[in-house]
Amino acid sequence: MRTARIWATKLWAFCIVSLALAVQAQAATVQAPPAQAMIDALTRANAAVVGVQVTAAEGARSAESLGKQRQGSGVVIGPDGLILTIGYLILEAENIQIVTQDNKTLPAQAVAYDLATGFGLIKPLLPLRGITPVPLGDTSDVSPGTVLMAATGGEGGDVNMTQLVSQRPFSGYWEYFIESALFTSPPIENHSGAPLFNQRGELIGVGSLLVLDAMGDKRRFPGNMFVPVTLLKPILAELQQTGSSKLSRRPWLGLTSTEQGGRVQVLQVNKEGPAESAGLQPGDLVLAVDGAKVDSLESFYKKLWAHSEPDADVQLTVLQGADIKTIVLRATDRMRTMRKPAGI
Repeated sequence: MRTARIWATKLWAFCIVSLALAVQAQAATVQAPPAQAMIDALTRANAAVVGVQVTAAEGARSAESLGKQRQGSGVVIGPDGLILTIGYLILEAENIQIVTQDNKTLPAQAVAYDLATGFGLIKPLLPLRGITPVPLGDTSDVSPGTVLMAATGGEGGDVNMTQLVSQRPFSGYWEYFIESALFTSPPIENHSGAPLFNQRGELIGVGSLLVLDAMGDKRRFPGNMFVPVTLLKPILAELQQTGSSKLSRRPWLGLTSTEQGGRVQVLQVNKEGPAESAGLQPGDLVLAVDGAKVDSLESFYKKLWAHSEPDADVQLTVLQGADIKTIVLRATDRMRTMRKPAGI
């Protein structure tokens, strides 16, 4: 075991040095910190990365899509051991364990799950010793081509060199939208909750997805989508106090959708959700919300979320088969349909 760790450390150090050299090579366009300062900063950042192991509650609805047993990563951002991860890992969690880099396993509890951003916060129930929290950065000084470091925790944890390839709005098929997501390539497989660091060792994103269109055009270009921590800064105190942000209290229909050729198509309806209860079916095309035309997931969600209350009545104009129908359904607060993790 000790020999394996020594080799892992050497490999990790080689990756860091390679990253430093790669950054220096692009110094004509990016102001890079001195190589040794960067290595030191990234070493500290990597030391704050932990593994996250989750068991969902019995009967959890999210287990159908996310599984009952989940593994990912997190990163320590607070002096009290507060850990930032991606929220879907802890959705309806019954048991949460933190795995440190010296293979210690500590029990933890959920602090917050934010539907609007996708972030999750957890906190160990025992002290995390010897770990310095990472500072939160921003994306104002990164542009496509900037070399970054992504890290994973837990068993098989690793560091990876990657590059920012685009920064743009992102619409998720699960009723999710953010204005500015980070897309990197080459992709990492263990992306769930993986922290993304800039060259100063500052946290700038949290791993969410593996994507095939990282460049944002029609070309097949595999990569990862990271949620930027610039979305966390304004709501961090609120999340710690209440367990979610006000923006998360919005109408939810229980649809999985996609956009094709300027049309929003229903792929799946959640069991016992508002959409299923109202008679929506896979294959339906959503043409309008409250009489306003929608031609993308972004416009669909923004029209839906324009309602001030999550349990609003929503009017959908739908092409169902050969018939155009007007369907009125009562939306709901998604968190009311899910089991809250212990601690929130």
